[in-house]
Amino acid sequence: MKLRSFLASAFFPLLLFPVLSCASDGGTVFVAPDYSLAEVRKGEIDAIDALLSKENEDSYNPVMGLWRAKLLGDEETVGRAFAAVVSEFDSAVEKENWYAARSLFKALRVEEYPSLGSLSKTEEELDRLCALSVPGLGGGSSGVSKVSSLINGTVTIWVDKGISFHNGMGYADRVIGSGFFISKDGYIITNNHVIEDVVDPKNKKYSRVFIKLAEDSTTRIPAKVIGWDSILDLALLKAEVDAPFVFNLGSSKDLDVGDKIYAIGSPVGLERTLTSGIVSATDRKLFTLGSVMQIDAAVNSGNSGGPCIDENGNVQAIVFAGMLQYEGLNFAIPVEYLKSELPALFAGGRIDHPWISCFGRTKKVLGKEAGLEILYSLPGGSADRSGLKVGDVIVGADGQKIRTLEDFQGILLKNSAKTVIDISVIRGIDSDEPSEKKVAVYLGVRPSAPGLDIYNSDLIANAFVPLFGMKLVPLSENASRKFVVQSVLRGSIADESGFSEMDPLQIRSKKVSEDKTALYVEVYTKNRKKGYVDVPLAMISSFDSPYYF
Repeated sequence: MKLRSFLASAFFPLLLFPVLSCASDGGTVFVAPDYSLAEVRKGEIDAIDALLSKENEDSYNPVMGLWRAKLLGDEETVGRAFAAVVSEFDSAVEKENWYAARSLFKALRVEEYPSLGSLSKTEEELDRLCALSVPGLGGGSSGVSKVSSLINGTVTIWVDKGISFHNGMGYADRVIGSGFFISKDGYIITNNHVIEDVVDPKNKKYSRVFIKLAEDSTTRIPAKVIGWDSILDLALLKAEVDAPFVFNLGSSKDLDVGDKIYAIGSPVGLERTLTSGIVSATDRKLFTLGSVMQIDAAVNSGNSGGPCIDENGNVQAIVFAGMLQYEGLNFAIPVEYLKSELPALFAGGRIDHPWISCFGRTKKVLGKEAGLEILYSLPGGSADRSGLKVGDVIVGADGQKIRTLEDFQGILLKNSAKTVIDISVIRGIDSDEPSEKKVAVYLGVRPSAPGLDIYNSDLIANAFVPLFGMKLVPLSENASRKFVVQSVLRGSIADESGFSEMDPLQIRSKKVSEDKTALYVEVYTKNRKKGYVDVPLAMISSFDSPYYF
């Protein structure tokens, strides 16, 4: 059977200690270190010192070093780690890199640096400086009286890819998209997929970005890609122009299903095109982080990256996709996501999103959203090392209440990878004596395929929880491929395939797709729901989904 990859929705390695058994791919599984053993303790101190050393740029990570030093509880090592992070903070302030300085300050605060008040900037000052230095967060033009003014604030993105050859004949190769100004000095928002050939390190061909102003469609102006995000499909460009109109970033939370919206762009190269429609839905799960808006305004190839505005001219979303074979099925990225990551885009380069190496769903108690339940935690991952366990329910993070998965994803979007945040959890939420605890958790770099990391780093019985939604228990110590289903997650692949608790399951084969985006397995089972009839079954799971965090 041909493998399929699904649209579904570098974590720093922590595996430094002995292993319990083989992982899914024949690797090893992390075992929590016993710091009471002198040799293990010394090994961890050496590992922390390596993270604090600037001699090796590939491993230098003082924030992770501080987090691990605090977990170890060695005062001398903690002191060295604090000094390293403070040095990085002072350097960021000196360079006026407020985004980095804010992230480092947060790590020091969460890890309870005793001299926090002696730092040259407060967290409030850093928040203000960060907002002032980032284009788009200060507001755009006001008092819009004509639609033509809004159209003049949009641009056509022109990516020149040189010459492509087909059947011995050369053709001009280009990508056309849309964008809009968020600052007077020429910062422009568009989609990542419009300019991805320019920033793809694997692309060895000629690629350059230009823009064309709405007022002058014959002149191509060179533009530079500043920052890009492949997961949320956003990119920030800079052109040396005086923007004729600057859009104001609104709040898509003000919109509801049925509200009027407008899209501006260059469908199939037709500049200055305005289409209208309504909000069809606000919670479509097309991204691995968060939800997108569905709209019925006409969208075609070339609209990507254009603004989706309300009746007051405020940008409420960014157009990114349309289903050309279906009428009125189009999608836009809520402007909140853009506002959350503008500081990261402005800092430059590819955005690495954070995660704590977990999988889970919104927990409901008596029909009400009560938090984010951890259903799986990667051995050796941030949450695991911080003491969080499967069954814990996250109810707070970074000073905010958490009631849903989306709440926690919003916190992650506002934070950079390689910092530390506070997370509050309730343990035993369904028991008679639940308890609450707060821990400091390091935010690692979210891999492009979290499920692949899990598949490579954990036992297959455990990996089936995030991959297929069922917990397996081996039939015996010697039965490497025979299991019993212990539990099934409602709405999961396992649930939709008809599995129930106590169903026997034998894994006949498993294979990772060539592009490493999905896992294909063949199993042999006797489903209770199918009258215990012998059933050979094939299942495919994407290595990414909105439920990894």
